Amino acid sequence: MLRLWRYLKPYWLLILLNILLLFVQANADLALPDYLSKIVNVGIQQGGVENATPQAIRQSEMERVFLFASAETKTLLTESYTLVDSQSADYASSLKRYPALEKGPVYLLKALDQAQLDKLNTAIAKPLLIVYTLEQALADPAKAAQMGQSFDFSRLPPGADLFALLGRMPAAQLTQMTGAFDEKFASLGESMLNQMAVGAVRAEYTVLGVDEAAVQNDYILRMGGMMLLISLLGGVCTVITGWLAARTAAGMARDLRQDVFKKVESFSSAEFDKFSTASLITRSTNDVTQVQMVTFMILRMVFFAPIIGVGGILRALGKGASMWWIIAVAVAALLGLILIVFSISLPRFKIMQSLVDRLNLVTRENLSGMMVIRAFNKQEFETQRFDKANRDLTDTGLFIARVMATMMPVMMLIMNGISLLIIWVGAHQVAESTMQVGDMMAFMQYAMQIVFSFLMLSMMFIFLPRAAVSGDRIADVLETGLAIHDPESPRAFPQPFVGRIEFRDVSFRYPHAQDDVLCSISFTAEPGQTTAIIGSTGCGKSTLINLIPRFYDVTGGAIYVDGCDVRQVRQTDLRDKIGYIPQKGLLFSGTIESNLLYADKNAGPPALQEAAEIAQASEFIFSRPEGLSAEIAQGGGNVSGGQKQRLAIARALVKKPPIYIFDDSFSALDFKTDAALRRALKEKTGDSTVLIVTQRVATIKNADQIIVLEEGGLVGKGKHHELMQTCETYREIALSQLSKEELA
Repeated sequence: MLRLWRYLKPYWLLILLNILLLFVQANADLALPDYLSKIVNVGIQQGGVENATPQAIRQSEMERVFLFASAETKTLLTESYTLVDSQSADYASSLKRYPALEKGPVYLLKALDQAQLDKLNTAIAKPLLIVYTLEQALADPAKAAQMGQSFDFSRLPPGADLFALLGRMPAAQLTQMTGAFDEKFASLGESMLNQMAVGAVRAEYTVLGVDEAAVQNDYILRMGGMMLLISLLGGVCTVITGWLAARTAAGMARDLRQDVFKKVESFSSAEFDKFSTASLITRSTNDVTQVQMVTFMILRMVFFAPIIGVGGILRALGKGASMWWIIAVAVAALLGLILIVFSISLPRFKIMQSLVDRLNLVTRENLSGMMVIRAFNKQEFETQRFDKANRDLTDTGLFIARVMATMMPVMMLIMNGISLLIIWVGAHQVAESTMQVGDMMAFMQYAMQIVFSFLMLSMMFIFLPRAAVSGDRIADVLETGLAIHDPESPRAFPQPFVGRIEFRDVSFRYPHAQDDVLCSISFTAEPGQTTAIIGSTGCGKSTLINLIPRFYDVTGGAIYVDGCDVRQVRQTDLRDKIGYIPQKGLLFSGTIESNLLYADKNAGPPALQEAAEIAQASEFIFSRPEGLSAEIAQGGGNVSGGQKQRLAIARALVKKPPIYIFDDSFSALDFKTDAALRRALKEKTGDSTVLIVTQRVATIKNADQIIVLEEGGLVGKGKHHELMQTCETYREIALSQLSKEELA
């Protein structure tokens, strides 16, 4: 995969935008448990009262708070509140909110920022809670008894005001008497102390006549609305990031397929020997799809999962730092599960793509060789051969699927186990007043988010090995060195171009072979003449003419076209001068016309008709109602071998090149059609250089020059009657095909 990262460079802007939106999405997801915690803690348990600092407090109650506040706290409270009475300008509006204002002055909280409010909460919580506790004790004898010896309420004179008496006590004695409260509050954290102080605030609101139900509903609706907005934001980010990731992955896959196709188009025959056709198809389709899928997952999960995981851990520790060990246990269990699954499935992923190659190969051979299979009654054998390749792939896929299938139940077991552990430990902490219920619920949700982040990463660890193998296979094609290159400073053919071909001591050896297949071949093919090449099977005839268009490059000697070494000109310039008809006529799906126009897209109907007539193809073309518009199936499967060869010849004739190469292109033609085609070629291609490879002596009997090959060497060169006298190899071939009378 790392060898293909350069294909992501054109999409760096989309990737950057995707990461930013993933960050927003992750923070939106992480914010939801916190808002749920607030709804439970504040909206339900605290009646919608958020702070230990009351928005309004009676003057008499504030004076009681001052009794237990430090000098610094008194100053802070005085600066933070405004006293409102019947003479104040905002008396009427305040009276609607706080009906008790009619009975006496009320302190109203000024507009403070969050930092000031947090400081005030810390300062007022303890003195306010002491006052509230004492007031409850005075109202309830049972609670007074619980106060112990710190305050003996039985000694109070009937009708005496406890707080008035406390106000007349020396400060040192008052501090000593309230020490019991300090010891009790010392065991509580700041969060729990503020939550308990909220009870005093709610009691004060009740006295002030505040509509507590409205306060609670307002808070819950406000927090619920925020959750909806955050969820909507997260949903929008999810859709956009999915679109960006899909666009990036699809664009990368498109570029990969395009470059693989272009690379394969530039392959010479030497490179095609390294890769099978089935393998190249798999690499261009299935392998690219694997890389595309993993790229999408990386852009959606690999960047998203760490943000969720790290953010979840930090927020969870903020809600319940004492339960950090639960997250550690969950992470350790998840990592162990991922490592086990990864170690089991990785070896199978490495062989998965080779099994896909094998299945494609068997399928391709079976479909292309169907007639041969039926002719030899090998259907059962081929069925078994396909079944083995299919079963090997299926068994490997099932093994991986079973390993992956165990992940989800084990993952759910870990998640449910973690949930139970959090509830068990959290419930005890709630009972001990060291944690709030909402915080426990938020901690549980953060733990689930952490687990899911590891689940996303584990999915990457499962799919990444197979994609890595696919990426390497694609990179192998893209990084394959080409055996045939255009020169850095190419030459141009002289004008006018005549098409003279000269072989000068040409030798050739296939890559990694020990022996030459062609040795010291020298001859010249003149324009306006037909040069034929004949020899026994495997003597190197097709190899020889494949050196002209540089399908292979010579390993010794040189080939000159119009005085230019073919290695010194551009391949496109060279092949533009050649009309090549391969040994196996290949047609493309489409119509007869589209196949003929493949040679020259600007050719008109007269040129197409003339080429068809020369190739002896006009009879079967125009005997159909569709004519040139007749459909051609893939590979020319709906025409005969002879018709396919004639259409291939017609295609080359449409090009009207100065050089024609016929690589045994008449083998499927009957002798009558063969003779007629050669006569027409002689008339219409009189100025061109024509090279014909054939096994038939009758086809080349009248050639201007015949080259005879045997075991890679040139054993004869001349006209037919000359070779019959001087070349034993040619004479044996000729006598094996024709009688002496026919050869005369």
